[in-house]
Amino acid sequence: MDRSTQIIRTSIIGIVANVLLAAFKAVTGIIAGSVAVVMDAVNNLSDALSSVITIIGTKLSQRPADREHPFGFGRIEYFSAIIIAVIVLSAGITSLIESVKKIIEPTEPSYTIPALIVIIVAIVVKLLLGWYVRQKGKQLKSDALTASGSDALFDAVITAATLVSAGIMLIWGISLDGILGALISAVIIKAGIEMLSTPVNELLGARVSPDLIKEIKREIMEVDGVRGVFDIILHNYGPDVMIGSLHISVLDSMSAHEIHGLTRRLSTLMFERHGIIMTVGIYAVATGENQRADLQSRVTKALATHKEIVQVHGFYCSEKDRMLSVDVVPDISCHDDAFLSIRLTDEIQALVPDMKVTVVIDHNYSE
Repeated sequence: MDRSTQIIRTSIIGIVANVLLAAFKAVTGIIAGSVAVVMDAVNNLSDALSSVITIIGTKLSQRPADREHPFGFGRIEYFSAIIIAVIVLSAGITSLIESVKKIIEPTEPSYTIPALIVIIVAIVVKLLLGWYVRQKGKQLKSDALTASGSDALFDAVITAATLVSAGIMLIWGISLDGILGALISAVIIKAGIEMLSTPVNELLGARVSPDLIKEIKREIMEVDGVRGVFDIILHNYGPDVMIGSLHISVLDSMSAHEIHGLTRRLSTLMFERHGIIMTVGIYAVATGENQRADLQSRVTKALATHKEIVQVHGFYCSEKDRMLSVDVVPDISCHDDAFLSIRLTDEIQALVPDMKVTVVIDHNYSE
């Protein structure tokens, strides 16, 4: 069973559970003549909306790529997660407002046996449903499913608070509805903001997992012929589509045919293991005891002495064109790229006064 099918099946379970719970509450409420219980049943039907949104988002995200969207529609899943997070956030804010009203103007709630039965059943169902959906969301890396599961868990917490408040009211005659509601609402609002931040960051281009970058570097370095891995850039176009690029350094003695074969192997490796469509660029490392190798060593050592430089790579020298280029990665504390480039260029220019020197300020976008 593929990922989208599992997400849809889990969402359908959420819809069925909420509908059955709503039916149970409605029947109990009608028999007991409790308007509050019947209204809570309607609330459960609205809870199924999160699962419906997840299904719609998953279906839309599976649309094939077209001319206007060559990388597909995978990012629609992030919009689904945003909508559900907004629903959770809205529920938290609404609950907070109502709780504050109860604190300012306390009311004495009345609890019947049917109402208490509904509360207990709702807690059990929502806890099981929320845990299951949330776990599946984490397993399938679905923000929408995770948010939907969290929504169900928060419903269980709110209902449990109602049960605790009911118990205190029945035993001691003290109403804590407003205070408990306000505390839980604050937790829900905080969680809603956190749930909202994850898909929003993905849409904005959040940094990918450091563990994934380490794994990619390790796998690339294990391939024969690779001398270094640099400039890893990854773009997320949905949970199933990632596109990126990286540079590798190879000995300048390799032929074009050998380099072609090496880049093909690396691209295939990245797609098979991680589903990443990877473009591989090449840096040539000077070999042997010659003027270019000596110059490469001197330039690298000169730049490496600067404490703000964390990496030097991409050395290129053309005697024919009388030009020299090298990339440096500064520390994150360095903010003036232009000034740093001029300063380093002047320093290297002194080593090769008869060449045009370019020091490129590179940045680490993945670590």
